[in-house]
Amino acid sequence: MGLGGCIILIAVGAILTFATDWDMQGVNLDLVGVIFMIVGLIGVATFSSIARRRRVVVPPATPVVDDTRPHHRDGYSDGYGV
Repeated sequence: MGLGGCIILIAVGAILTFATDWDMQGVNLDLVGVIFMIVGLIGVATFSSIARRRRVVVPPATPVVDDTRPHHRDGYSDGYGV
């Protein structure tokens, strides 16, 4: 179950708990809604912890060149005036 499924479970649970006043014999819809919300929150927590572990930092494929030499231009060494 992905992140979208968890969010849908939370939304359906909230609708069953807070937005309906249906009465079914033998079924407490408020409790079912709370259970859906709890399962959705557990799914979001599990998904986020697994997604955090999957992130891998890949080093750059090309070498990084650190050119910190001072550039000195005197007018003669760059090819002009020879």
